[in-house]
Amino acid sequence: MSYIGSLDQGTSSTRFMIFNQLGEVIAGHQLEHQQILPQSGWVEHDPEEIWLRTVQVIEAGLLKAGIKGSDLVAIGITNQRETLVAWDRKSGKSLTNAIVWQDTRSVEILDRLSAAEKELITHKTGLTIAPYFSGSKATWLLENKPDALAHTDFSDLALGTIDSWLIYKLSGGKSHVTDVTNASRTLLMNLETLDWDDQLLSLFKVSRHMLAEIKPSSSLFATTDRDGPFKAEVVITGVVGDQQAAMLGQVCFDRGESKTTYGTGNFALLNTGEEIVRSQHGLLTTVCYQFEGEKARYALEGSVAVTGSAIQWLRDQLQIIEKASDIEPLAGSVPDSGGSYFVPAFSGLFAPYWRSDARGVIVGLTRAVTKAHLARAALEAICFQTRDVLQAMVDGSGVELTLMKVDGGITANNLCMQLQADVMQIDISRPTISETTALGAAYAAGLFVKFFSSQEQLRGMWQESARWSPDKNSPLPLTGYHGWKRAIERTLNWV
Repeated sequence: MSYIGSLDQGTSSTRFMIFNQLGEVIAGHQLEHQQILPQSGWVEHDPEEIWLRTVQVIEAGLLKAGIKGSDLVAIGITNQRETLVAWDRKSGKSLTNAIVWQDTRSVEILDRLSAAEKELITHKTGLTIAPYFSGSKATWLLENKPDALAHTDFSDLALGTIDSWLIYKLSGGKSHVTDVTNASRTLLMNLETLDWDDQLLSLFKVSRHMLAEIKPSSSLFATTDRDGPFKAEVVITGVVGDQQAAMLGQVCFDRGESKTTYGTGNFALLNTGEEIVRSQHGLLTTVCYQFEGEKARYALEGSVAVTGSAIQWLRDQLQIIEKASDIEPLAGSVPDSGGSYFVPAFSGLFAPYWRSDARGVIVGLTRAVTKAHLARAALEAICFQTRDVLQAMVDGSGVELTLMKVDGGITANNLCMQLQADVMQIDISRPTISETTALGAAYAAGLFVKFFSSQEQLRGMWQESARWSPDKNSPLPLTGYHGWKRAIERTLNWV
């Protein structure tokens, strides 16, 4: 037997999963890493800790599967996309903490841009002007020069998203590469040329030599170093940003197909085929995927900054639950949220509002509201935010949604998925393998080395594990959603 390995580096954890040719999980291992919050609006990760966790999950995953690294035909990598790492090419060491996609420190850099410059950036990249993306994070690093960066010869400075950092480390420092999906999230890549754009580089004061080579999502990226965690030379042939990887894992290969992933944040994508569809409704235009030798496929995307991390906040900061899974029985112990609303705009609001001045609120409180009501309001917030994004997607594409494919950790919460069906008033469908980001990276890698024969084979392997149908009498889609929009108004103009 031979296998595909998939490294899934997310915002809160890193996992390594091993798949067979039927797309079944053979084994896997997952470890969390620290969330570093130096001050308000700043979110960081330690790249060296992420590398350590990567080594640990690979070694543990191989051990659980009872195989060696040499038993892997290829490796796929999927990752949190906009998070930026700076490292020294000579030493191979990271120079600062990674600036995470949720971080808002670079908003002042974006405020300096003229209206014409903002319009140029949006047209070339398909993205909105927000600190979410990597470009302004790079400018902030280069301008502020943290101590470790100040003593670096910039000719040896490498800037990259997490996939680039991990490929560099896995290859023993031989490769500095990324794929089109990750590059499309930087504000530095031209959607039409699929290359770094000189005008954009100039605006953000980033030198081309600092950046990775851009390759198709399914292509030969690098070969792992024998001294690394695989203890073998294994080709890395699939690299896809996490949300695009979930599209592949949900086999959304064709125009008009869509999925919604629930993770730290929440992300809905709609495949628009080879056409670049520019949204007028607060959505992003992004690369969906590209297979070597083929044209790129594009997508419309709606992003919500805080969904799963709202549950973490209830667990870690408010401590009203001990573990994330406790929220379902707690929220299910009451019939509704008691008139309370929780808008977790901790780092502003993403699609379709794009308001970095917003901050989180809990409103509608009475003395009758308990921690159970707040837990239910948190689940409802996930569902209301998802409706905001999907409604913008419908308005932008003209395609009416009749079914919503979902994946990610929160889909294990049956109450939340029922609430989602009620809020949306459509059926919700979850696949057998809910962690489709890792599966999508495995598909990208496996198609390149012919481990999987075709997209048609992958379609045939998709299976539904659960479906939720809406309660037609639920108050959530009308009065509940009206109250949500009022709560959104309360979050604005705080910063």
